[in-house]
Amino acid sequence: MAFEERGFELIDNLVTLDELDQLKNEVARIEIKGGGIRNAEKKIPIVKHLVESGKLTSIASAYLAGAVRHVRSIVFVKSLANNWLVSWHQDKTVAVTKKFNDPGWGPWSLKDGVQHVQPPIDVLQQMITIRIHLDASTASNGCLKVMPGSHKEGVMSQGFIDQYSKSHCETVCSAPEGSALVMRPHLLHASSKASNPGQRRVLHMEFSSYGLPAGVNWA
Repeated sequence: MAFEERGFELIDNLVTLDELDQLKNEVARIEIKGGGIRNAEKKIPIVKHLVESGKLTSIASAYLAGAVRHVRSIVFVKSLANNWLVSWHQDKTVAVTKKFNDPGWGPWSLKDGVQHVQPPIDVLQQMITIRIHLDASTASNGCLKVMPGSHKEGVMSQGFIDQYSKSHCETVCSAPEGSALVMRPHLLHASSKASNPGQRRVLHMEFSSYGLPAGVNWA
């Protein structure tokens, strides 16, 4: 009930020390462009292993009803070279294999050759995000901030987000390496630039129990 009310929770030691070391080593071998590595399960063997082993899908199943599938994996790397600010927002788009016509789905956009779309709120409510911290996340290195309970407001306009963020309290999600932040994708979240830029790497993974239309898959 606490998770459903707040829209997030922290879990310590979600990955083993061996998995954490493999994640760090394999991420370090990849050239980072734009502060992230998209389609991480296709480029990083240990991420592919975590997806195929069912370990994280099993964890996601505790928050979702029905059959759960892995949707997307991204590694975010905030460092001296990639030190960015992200204002308050919701994650409200998904990536699918092809465009389709269905009420409530849209607008559509094409990114890196992949169809992205904003789905209806009931789709977002059947999704969960697991953010695994490869390094300790702190306020000084630009960790995530969230607005507890904001997911209950549904999909917000930018004007509503601006108003809401000024009238509600934030929680700074400081967390040790190896831990994970589990959250609803449409929970309001943001991150500041790192005031003491070191290296803050996060494996961002999305899961869903929503059944897409026939012939369409998660991209």
